[in-house]
Amino acid sequence: MGKVYIIGLGKSGIAAAKILKKNHEEVTIYDSSNSPSLEIIKNDLAKENIVVKLGENLPLNNVQNPDLIVVSPGVPWDIPILEEARRKGIKTIGEMELAWQYLSKTPWIGITGTNGKTTTTALVEAMLKMGGIKTSACGNIGYAACDLALESLDNPLEWVVAEISSYQIESSMDLSPRIGIWTTFTPDHLARHKTLENYHRIKASLLQRSYLKILNGDDPYLHNFGLDLDWKNVYWTSVRGKEYLLGDIEKGVYLEDSWIVAFKELIAPVSLFKMVGKHNLQNLLMATAAARLAGVSKKAIADTISSFTGVPHRLELITNIDGVAYINDSKATNYDAAQVGLDSVASPTILIAGGEAKEGDDTAWINTIKEKCVSVLLIGEAASFFAERFEASGFGQYEIVETMENAVKRARELASDLKAKVVLLSPACASFDQYQNFEQRGENFRQICYDLTQKDN
Repeated sequence: MGKVYIIGLGKSGIAAAKILKKNHEEVTIYDSSNSPSLEIIKNDLAKENIVVKLGENLPLNNVQNPDLIVVSPGVPWDIPILEEARRKGIKTIGEMELAWQYLSKTPWIGITGTNGKTTTTALVEAMLKMGGIKTSACGNIGYAACDLALESLDNPLEWVVAEISSYQIESSMDLSPRIGIWTTFTPDHLARHKTLENYHRIKASLLQRSYLKILNGDDPYLHNFGLDLDWKNVYWTSVRGKEYLLGDIEKGVYLEDSWIVAFKELIAPVSLFKMVGKHNLQNLLMATAAARLAGVSKKAIADTISSFTGVPHRLELITNIDGVAYINDSKATNYDAAQVGLDSVASPTILIAGGEAKEGDDTAWINTIKEKCVSVLLIGEAASFFAERFEASGFGQYEIVETMENAVKRARELASDLKAKVVLLSPACASFDQYQNFEQRGENFRQICYDLTQKDN
């Protein structure tokens, strides 16, 4: 392969550099940012003979052009330097595609979708492990894909379970899972993908390359999309019952008489499942379909269902204070995810929302707020915009409080008077105005809640 340039000094970029270096490639990482923390990473990587260029854009000239460019997921696929590289015939791929090149002999379960990816991925991984299958999750959850590839060189896996975002799909032209799952589809990431049609095309391309395809038949878009499908090996799921399945019932996974049924076999009573919300039942059915197709026993699936409590930052119960549940749903970074989260918790609810606003239709979200919320506390850049949207819809029970600390403390003050059952962080926004990512935002919420409980003791 020779000379390789990597764009982005994040987890994925570093993982890509390490596996390439192990294969004796000449690797340079470029990152246009610079900071003391990045300088520390640069110095650490220098000990492994990996060159890092901070505060610099990747150079392209006829003297030192690379043989390969590897792109981290956060780097837009259509930036001018990548367009120029492709025009010059320089191979350009994403970090996940690089991992696929090392792991293509191992079967993959690839999970994509607007919402539900992380929970479904975690469920699939847990079911496979409970079934004695050697696997790990990677991508947006768990390892960077190239870290997993590096580890598997000495410790091979039986299956790879990968949460794959649209950003990773568009830079992975050859990645072809044995099993592909499409959880949901609603407008998201349009600032990057420009149109809904382009966003759909990217998501669909992963399923087209998957040998077996699992789709959520309860998602309105996917249900209607499925009516026109001519794909082979499609498996549909539905929490509403077998009469709502598209396609062959022998390939269906559904609920019937409060039991999970997969491919006409009873798997387990759904009452074993501890997570709240219809959307999590949908995630459960898709995970069950994948696990059965991967050869996991019914008992292992039932054991997983009874022990699985969820993933961090997605409807995660943090604490109870004075009988009020404080729930972290920081991963709800768009209107649809936030609406689903709000719909899943008890009411009356005090909602904490805001951050860096995304494009999308907020109608269902606002309607659910009007039904369930006694107060909404607004933080971040989107606070004024949300306030205007609430006023236009006739909802006036909101306050602009700016920061997470102010929001949690104010929620505590209001909870008793408003007889709230839940304080829910479900931002409906990206986190980048105040935090590095949704995880950091959720951890901040967690710590503030813990600090409040410590003061009470």
